[in-house]
Amino acid sequence: MNRISIYLIQLTRCIRTFCANRANIHDAGQATTEYALVLLGAAIIALLVVAWATDGGGAGRIGELFDSVIGNILGRADAVQP
Repeated sequence: MNRISIYLIQLTRCIRTFCANRANIHDAGQATTEYALVLLGAAIIALLVVAWATDGGGAGRIGELFDSVIGNILGRADAVQP
């Protein structure tokens, strides 16, 4: 496993533990918690984009996925245009 994968696994475990502990506490500060989780999600997406953009482990697979998705979208857009 590369470092990003290990980091993401550890991050997921921390979030799961945090949410489990949070369930036992009063709802005060729930919006702050949700905001923090959204930021963590954005950070994970940013890490995936960085991994795709650099010559690192998994960059080829993520690049192929993005190329496939973008190619599919462009193909459908070309089919719709007159």
